[in-house]
Amino acid sequence: MIKPFRIHIPQADLDDLTGRLARTRWPNEVADADWDYGFPLARLKELAEHWRSGYDWREHEAKLNELPHFTTEIDDQNIHFVHVRSSNPDALALILTHGWPGSFLEFLDVIEPLSRDFHLVIPSIPGYGFSGPTHERGWDIVRVARAWAELMCRLGYERYGAQGGDFGAGISLALGAVAPEQVIGVHVNFLPTRPVPDADIELSATDEARLDKVRQFMANRPPFQTLQALTPQTIGYALTDSPVGQLVWIAERFAQWTDPRAPISDDRMLTNISLYWLTATAASSARLHHDTPRALEPCPVPVGVAVFAHDITQSVRPLAERLYDIRHWSEFERGGHFAAMEVPELLSEDVRDFFLSRLKHDHQDATR
Repeated sequence: MIKPFRIHIPQADLDDLTGRLARTRWPNEVADADWDYGFPLARLKELAEHWRSGYDWREHEAKLNELPHFTTEIDDQNIHFVHVRSSNPDALALILTHGWPGSFLEFLDVIEPLSRDFHLVIPSIPGYGFSGPTHERGWDIVRVARAWAELMCRLGYERYGAQGGDFGAGISLALGAVAPEQVIGVHVNFLPTRPVPDADIELSATDEARLDKVRQFMANRPPFQTLQALTPQTIGYALTDSPVGQLVWIAERFAQWTDPRAPISDDRMLTNISLYWLTATAASSARLHHDTPRALEPCPVPVGVAVFAHDITQSVRPLAERLYDIRHWSEFERGGHFAAMEVPELLSEDVRDFFLSRLKHDHQDATR
């Protein structure tokens, strides 16, 4: 059963957040620390004070409630999603999937341009936001993809496209693997490509530089990733009990993974962080790092890739083509890991181009 859903956070929860922020116990910081030891104290105090006294959750809650929200239960798990129908009843449907530390909020600025040509389904990953915590092990990206296939079936979509970045990219590719007869194509804006030592492939200087960046990333795995992959419950206690802990855990990712020329507003970032805090999903969202295997099944459907210059790493096309049926490849000088929030106009146009070309290709095949 699919039920309409309206966001309403109890006032007691908002008052509790304000009180906890006011009672924050701050650590000291060495002189001239800047970023050498982690997130700078002065900047974090600024964000925390704005969250406490300047940010208005009710204002953002009201705006979010202008969207059509729904919930359903799949595989004994609550699933929250936004469902925006195009004015064209025959439009192709797209399912857009966020990653960590994002949420369905990532796609707010692409809804209007994409809904001109597509029906949009924007779910919250199980364990995230209004889908609520998961309650059993095994919610990896393949299991999420199977839930998405069931969700699209319930909504009556027999053919559709999938798009995502971060974990959303992995889920979208997995959806192409578990439902290849339904998925017309997969568009991703994050596609890690690991070095292949024995690969007989000629790489450009740019490709080699990108692989060097990947090697550095693999050799210096970020602490957050290690903790969430190995002990998500342990870090979950701190993040669920301390709003400033939750704040800095995510704000650091936004500071390091975005293009400085396309900044995300503090209010947009705080709304995203508020979702994690108010739904107490720090630990359950972190479990996706723990439960998802390194090796994934190949995706048999056509793939489109958008590469953004300020992402964590940039894909290497010759290596990507060893694994996927790449039909579309775009490179952008602006934008980072949260492309849908940073450069929504670039991402939405690239998504439109890829899926309209897939529709044209399918139509040509059908008329031969």
